[in-house]
Amino acid sequence: MYKIPFRRILQSLWLKTFIALAFAALVVMLLAPRNRSFQYQFSSGKPWAYELITAPYDFPIYKTDEQIRMEQDSIRQEALPVYTLDSETLPRMLNKLHDRYTQELSQTLPRAYYLHLQEVLRKSYNIGIIEASELTRLRTEGHLEMNLLGGNNILTRTPLTRFYSLKEVYDQAFEQAEAKGLSREELQRMDVSSYLEANVLYDKDYTDKLLADALSSLSTSTGIVQQGERIIDKGEIVTPYIYNVLRSLRQEQVHRMGGETQSVLNLGLFLYAALLFAVLGVYLMLFNRALCIQGRNILLLFSVMLAFIALTELQASSEWYPLAVIPYVMLVLLLRIFFDSHLALTSYLVTILVAAYFVPDPLPFLFVQLVAGFVAVFTLQSLNSRGQLIRAAFAVYTAYIGSSMIFAWIQEGRILPSYWISLLFYGVNLIFLMFTYILAFIVEKLFGYVSNVRLVELSDMATPLLKELSEVAPGTFQHSYQVSILATAAATKIGADAQLIRTGALYHDIGKMPHPEYFTENAPTNSPHAFLSYPESARIIIQHVADGVALAQKHGLPDQVIEFIRTHHGRSTTRYFYNSYCNEHPGETVDPEPFTYPGPNPYTKEMGILMLADSVEAASRSLSQYTEEGIRSLINKIVDGIVSEGLLNDTPLTFRDIQEIKEVFFLKLKTMYHARIAYPDKH
Repeated sequence: MYKIPFRRILQSLWLKTFIALAFAALVVMLLAPRNRSFQYQFSSGKPWAYELITAPYDFPIYKTDEQIRMEQDSIRQEALPVYTLDSETLPRMLNKLHDRYTQELSQTLPRAYYLHLQEVLRKSYNIGIIEASELTRLRTEGHLEMNLLGGNNILTRTPLTRFYSLKEVYDQAFEQAEAKGLSREELQRMDVSSYLEANVLYDKDYTDKLLADALSSLSTSTGIVQQGERIIDKGEIVTPYIYNVLRSLRQEQVHRMGGETQSVLNLGLFLYAALLFAVLGVYLMLFNRALCIQGRNILLLFSVMLAFIALTELQASSEWYPLAVIPYVMLVLLLRIFFDSHLALTSYLVTILVAAYFVPDPLPFLFVQLVAGFVAVFTLQSLNSRGQLIRAAFAVYTAYIGSSMIFAWIQEGRILPSYWISLLFYGVNLIFLMFTYILAFIVEKLFGYVSNVRLVELSDMATPLLKELSEVAPGTFQHSYQVSILATAAATKIGADAQLIRTGALYHDIGKMPHPEYFTENAPTNSPHAFLSYPESARIIIQHVADGVALAQKHGLPDQVIEFIRTHHGRSTTRYFYNSYCNEHPGETVDPEPFTYPGPNPYTKEMGILMLADSVEAASRSLSQYTEEGIRSLINKIVDGIVSEGLLNDTPLTFRDIQEIKEVFFLKLKTMYHARIAYPDKH
C-alpha cells in the first residue's frame, strides 16, 4: 500500500530541527533585551570621563562581595551552637534506680546508699551532663558559651563551665558518699555508671536555623542614594566611596532589567531555547509525525508560541501591563481545538519554560501556569461544543486563584492585602480566554483548518442540509448514516480521525438531492433509468459528485468535508451501466471515460476508509440472505476489488489497515443485519 520512505523521514527530521533552531535564534535576537549592561566604564582613583551623572531612581549602596563575605564569616564565628536540656533523662534514670534497688538490693544494701545516689542524680541532671568530647569540640572551636534551649523554647547563653561531664558526676558520687561515711565498695554494688547519661544534647537543626536567620537578616547595603542626587561629574576622581556608588548603580540597573546580556546573541539563552524547541521537535517526530507533514501546522504552532513569549518579554522590559493578564492557557485551548491534548500540553510546557527566562520570579510563575495548564487539559478531554471553552476558562480562573494563593501563603505565611489585586488581573485573563473561540474561528479561516467542535456541529442531524437530505432523499440519508457508522468504527480501529470521517460520511452523497429518484435507495421500483440510455444514466449518476461539491460550497462546508464528496468514488466506473453497455455492444472497443467518475482518488486514510465503507454498505443491500459467510464474502469481494483497481494507491493505508477495516465492517454489518448462522440441512 503506502509507506513513508526513510530518506523522506530523515529529511523531514533535519527540516524540523532547523526550524527549531531558527525559532530559538529568533527568540534570542528579537525578544532578548539588547544590552542590559552598564554603559559607563570606570576605575577607582581615575578621573570620571563622562558628563554629570545623577541617580535616575532611589537605589541602595550595595556592599562588596568581600564585605558581605567577611560579615558572614563573623556571624558564623559568633553564632553559638544550640543544645537542649533533655528533661526526660532524669525521671527515666530515677525509675531505673528505684526498680533495681527495690527488686535486687533493698534486702542487702542500706537505704542510705539509694537516697545518696538519688540526690546525686537529681543535682547533676538538673544542672546538666554533657559528653566530654562535646566540651572538647566546643573549646576547640573557640566557644566558651552555648545557647541552652530550655522550657518554653527559651534560649539562654550558658557558660560551658556550668555543666558536668560524665566522669565528674561519677567521681563526685563516690567522694560525697565517703564524706557521708558511706562505703565506696557498697556504693559500687549499685553500678553508678549505668545511671549516667548526657542530657545536654546538640541540636543541629535549631543551630542551622539560627545561623540561617542571622545570615538572611544581614543587610546587603550600607545606605541609599535618592533619585536626582548628584553622583559624579566629568573630570572628578572616582574615590572608593564613589566607586561603590557607581558599582551599586550598575548592579541595580542590571537587576531591574532582569539580568545582564553583553551581546545580541546570548549563547546561554540560545542553547536554552534551542534545547526546548528541539525537545518539542523530537516529540512531534516520534509521536505526532502526521502533523509535521504540513507546513501550516508547524507555522501555526511556533507562531502561537512565539507570540506568548514575545508578550512576556514585552512585559518584562516595559511593565506596561501585569504578567497575570497574559492568557498563556489560551495556547492550550487553541491547540486543543485543532489538535490533540498531548500536543497542546507539550507545546504549552515548552512555551512557559522559555517565557520563564524573562520573568523576574520564575518559580511562582511556573507553578501557577502549570496548574492552570493541566486544569485546562483535564477540562477539555473531550471537546464537543464551544460552550466547553467557556467552562474551561472559568476552571482556569479558579486554578489561577487557588495556585497563586497557595504560593503567596508559602512565601509570606499569610495572604497579604496586596494579593487581592491579582484577582482583578486574573479576571482580565479570564476575559481574554473567553475570546478563544473567536480566535479559533480566525485561525480556521487563515489556515484552512476545521476544528473538532465544527465537525461535531456539522454532524448534528438537525442541521439544515442534513435535515433536507432526510426529507428529500430518505434512502440516501439512511445509507449515509449507515456508512458513517462503518467508517467511524474503522477509523477508530486504525487510529484515523473518527470525527472527520463521520462528518464526511454524512455529507458525501448530498449531491443526490437534486435528482433523488435516479438512485435505487430512494426509488427501488419504477426506476427512471429504464427510459434512458446507459451513457445517459451514467452521466446522471456521476453528476451527483459535482452537484454535491457545489451544494457543499453553497452551504459553506469546510474544504476537508468537501474533499470526501469529491473523492468518495475516486476514478472508479459506474460498473453496472458500463458492463451493461459493453454487453449490448459485443466486439466493440468501448471508451470507459463516459462511465468514469472525475475523481481524484482518495489520498488520506479517512477518504480511503469512506470509499470502502460506501461501496460495502451499498453492496450489502443486495444480499438475499444476511449470513456470516455471505457478509464476509461480500466484504472481501468489494474491498479486494477496490484495492486491485489501484483506487487506494494514493492513501497511506497499509495491508494491515485493510485487514482490520474488513474485520470491523464484518462485525458492524453482522450487527446491523442480525446475521444468522446457516444451519446445516438434515440428511
